[in-house]
Amino acid sequence: MNRKSPVYLNALRAFEASARHGSFSGAAEELKVTSAGQMVRGLEDWLGMPLFHRTTTGKARLTPTERAEHALPDIRAGLDQLVIGLERLRASATSGILNVTVSPAFAAKWLLPRIDRFQARCPETDIRLETSLKLVDYKAHGIDIGVRYGDGSWPDLIAEKLMDEEVFPVCSPRFSEIGSLNVPADLTRQTLIHDLSVDPALGFVTWDRWLRAGGVSDSQPQRGMSINNSAAVLQAAIEGRGVALARSILAHDDLTAGRLKRLFPDVTVPSTLAYYIVYRSQYASLPKLQAFRNWLLEEAGTARP
Repeated sequence: MNRKSPVYLNALRAFEASARHGSFSGAAEELKVTSAGQMVRGLEDWLGMPLFHRTTTGKARLTPTERAEHALPDIRAGLDQLVIGLERLRASATSGILNVTVSPAFAAKWLLPRIDRFQARCPETDIRLETSLKLVDYKAHGIDIGVRYGDGSWPDLIAEKLMDEEVFPVCSPRFSEIGSLNVPADLTRQTLIHDLSVDPALGFVTWDRWLRAGGVSDSQPQRGMSINNSAAVLQAAIEGRGVALARSILAHDDLTAGRLKRLFPDVTVPSTLAYYIVYRSQYASLPKLQAFRNWLLEEAGTARP
């Protein structure tokens, strides 16, 4: 690249984002600029060639040309390396902002009750936490590291297992005393709390699956309430609203504190999914990321039920 090329660094960012979004407007919104299209046109003029096939209708109004498509992987890798280089210039040891993504329930029930210990260890690192049930695009949102629940396979990301877990029914101690819960079949006559934030198609354990493991056939439980937040599911159980199907990691602190009681501990249903520390390989050696990763692994060692 000649000496004039860096002038087009922002244009390259606009080109890469436009290709990813399939539109100039999506790129402009991500990059917080007025016109990504104008920046790309300037780059095209400098190169003396078009970078996109443009249409006025259809879902993808921008399609990279063949030559542009071939160049995109190198451009993306180069932009990533520039960001990492700037991070190294700004960072001393573990200083700076660390952008972290987790689910709302994991934040509320596991991470936030423990985060003070990380901040005491690394006071120069400021955590910026983004909570979402959706899989966040690390590059588009500037995410450094996160914790995800799944099978450990996410394209272009390193995933290190943090914690396994199992699934079991829980309720408030008072509810268990008045609910006549002697055998798993008794649950079919109780108010069951269903977690809508988990998708059985992805391998999450359902009430029907747990009851079958407990020897209750043809249960098909329908009675009860449904909530689309795992932390709220546990809170409803704490308040005596019924029996929740708990994920052991999220319920750990409430069980330890006596706010919840595990039912039928002899029935063991391990989850096929687990919690993973997830980050981009290009950022693996950043000191602040490594500090947070190591802290997560240490905390997980004390958090198993």
